[in-house]
Parts: sequence; C-alpha cells; structure tokens
Amino acid sequence: MKNWKQMLLSLTLSAGLLTGAAVPAVAAAPQQPAVKVNNQTVEYKSGSPVNNQGTTLVPLRATLEAMDAELQNAAGDTIYAIIDGKAVTLKSKLTVINGVTYAPVRVLGDAAGYEVSWDAQTRTVILKTKTAAGGSQTAVNTQGGRGFMWEVQSNGNTVYLVGSMHIADESFYPLNAEFEEAFAEADYLGVEIDISKAADEASQKLVLDMGMYQDGTTLKDHISSETYAKLGEVLKQAGVKANALDQFKPWVAETTLSSLKSATAGYEASAGIDLYFIQKAIERKIPIMELESYESQLGMFNNFSKELQEANLLSAIENYDQIDESVDVMAEIWKSGNDEQLLQLTNSFSGDAEYYKAMLVDRNIGMADKIDGYLKNGKNEEYFIVVGAAHYLGEHGIVKLLQDKGYTVVRK
Repeated sequence: MKNWKQMLLSLTLSAGLLTGAAVPAVAAAPQQPAVKVNNQTVEYKSGSPVNNQGTTLVPLRATLEAMDAELQNAAGDTIYAIIDGKAVTLKSKLTVINGVTYAPVRVLGDAAGYEVSWDAQTRTVILKTKTAAGGSQTAVNTQGGRGFMWEVQSNGNTVYLVGSMHIADESFYPLNAEFEEAFAEADYLGVEIDISKAADEASQKLVLDMGMYQDGTTLKDHISSETYAKLGEVLKQAGVKANALDQFKPWVAETTLSSLKSATAGYEASAGIDLYFIQKAIERKIPIMELESYESQLGMFNNFSKELQEANLLSAIENYDQIDESVDVMAEIWKSGNDEQLLQLTNSFSGDAEYYKAMLVDRNIGMADKIDGYLKNGKNEEYFIVVGAAHYLGEHGIVKLLQDKGYTVVRK
C-alpha cells in the first residue's frame, strides 16, 4: 500500500480537486504565465496573464491586437472580433479583473488560427501561426496519443466513455480525432466534477471546513513526529516554510505536496483532458453534468481513517522525488492507449481495502448508475463522459459494471 502507485492514484484520479481553492495558497505560488506570439513576448500595459483554476486567462483586447486581430465588442459570454478581415463571434466565459476583460488564451488562439502550446519550464503560453510553426513546435503538437474511449449505444442514445488524465501537458495534444468528432456531436458533457468552478466561494469554504482543523489542534498533533519532521524537510526542499501546512489535515497535505511536485515537472490541471473538454463545452454552450460533487470528493478524503491519511502522506513524502517519474508512467500508458497496462496499473491499487473501496469501487458504482440513467432516458441524445482512466477497467470498473447491466461496450 505504501508505494508510489497509490500516491499516483490520488494524484491522477482526483487531481484538480484543490485547484484554485484556498489550500494551495499556503504553498509557493508559481509565477504568473507569460504569452508569446510568434516568438514575441506580449507586453501588457493594462493587466497581465493569470492562471485561474488551471486556465490561463489573458487581457482580451491586448492579446487580440498581438495576434493582428481587432476587438469590436465583448459582453456576457460573447466576443465580437475582426480576424483576418472577417467578423467573428466567439463564445467564452469572460472575466473582469480590475476593470480589464479577460478570456481564456486557448479560445482566442484557436479562433485566430494559432497553434497553442505550453512551455512548463518558462511558464509561457506559446502562440504560433500554423503556417509559421517550426519543426519543434509541429513535433509537440502532433504527438498527442491514442488515449482511452469506449462507446455504448442503447434506446436511441449514445454514450462515449473517455478516460482522462486530470493533469497533463501539451504533449497530449492534439487529441485523437475520434475524441473531437464524438465531442462535436455531443449534447452533454459529463465529468466527475466541474473543476472550472473549484475557486468559487462555496468550494473554497468546503475545503476550509473539511480540510482544516477546527478544534485548535494542528497537523503535528495528529501524525507522528517522524512523519511531521519528514514533511517539513520536503516542504523546505520545495521552497515552502516547514510549517506551511500545519492548519490542514494529512489528506490536504498529501494532495498539495503531490500537486506541487507534478507542476514543477510540467503536468498541470490547465492541460488536463477533462478541463480541455470543459472549456470546449463552455464555448459550445452545452450542459456540463457532474457525475459526482465537489463535496463528495472532498468528503471521501476527509473520511479516510487517521491511519490511512498518515500512510498516504508518508508515501507522498517518501516518493516526492519520484512523483514526476510516476506521472510519466501514467502519461505513457494514456498516450499509448494500452488497455492491458491500464488494467495492470488499476489492479495494483487494490493493496489497501479501505483506500481501494473508496477511491474506485464505490465511486465506480455511482458513476455507472448515472450513465445507466443516461442510456435509458430514450431522448436520442449523445453523452460525452470524461472521468479518470483508472475508473474504467477491471472487475470493479465502469466498463464491467455496464456490461453487467446488459450493455455492449465497444472500445474505440
């Protein structure tokens, strides 16, 4: 149980859970992103790019001007612009910060015909016109991967089941064309939770209510002195004060620690498969349905026994230097779309009964039941479901649960 694979499961099945919430504020805040258009850094006179819940938001007017486009008007969730001499209407959630209107950079770049990539080392969003993209850029944007997708049809309805990596990097893109084609026809997007809402006031309050001690005690009162000392050393190694997480419970410390390390390796929720499709759903204005809730996911971690919480935290501490390598393993499995390797990885998580039941077994049952409901409603609709890849295979996986309900599940 105390190995990198279990720590990896926490990271890749519920990564993004604390994205944008109050907890990461105790950690060393990464520098805000920069933007380059055809190798020229965009100089912003009013406002600057910000990372919001894993999405890079940029000042709308200045970014369009840097791409030789002109903003005509922006209101609500609609942008009117002149791109290549043509009037274009874009749909995207707009944010006003200190009087400056911001929009997701990927939405703007895609609309203006740019390749959009992310340089994790320099924390720079790179926009290159498709005709001007160099060889190295083309290599990054054509690598992508097969990924995991299954199709289920019943009663006139179609459900696509997509396996996500909640944290990723630009090497995952472009996605398999079958993903994009299926999503283009979807009437609904289904995700575990809509992590684009993770930073709202209600979500932050949930983290504080569940993840912080309310009785005057601190983390060192609830874990061994040895574990606490090791945590302090790792936090200092990460450039954070040794007592930075004292207010929080072990499960919060574990998740924050793992997210810190994976981000330095270039894996971020901003490039995650589920957030990618959430942003696209917002652009298309199709409903986003949550198969779980923010409260249920937080509650699952919070309800782990004291012993399991400390064991998971200790595993994250002892494997801190290997976290990026561990995510590399999952990333390669995802890109290759290798069902056998995914099944082996999923089965390897069963070492601790409490952990396995909460993280996979119980959640899979709940999600499979909701998918069953979508298939039975007889509305002749298409559902595009994106949940962590490890939820699908194995004796307790969503695919088997749907097959047990009588459905034919086809690997795509």
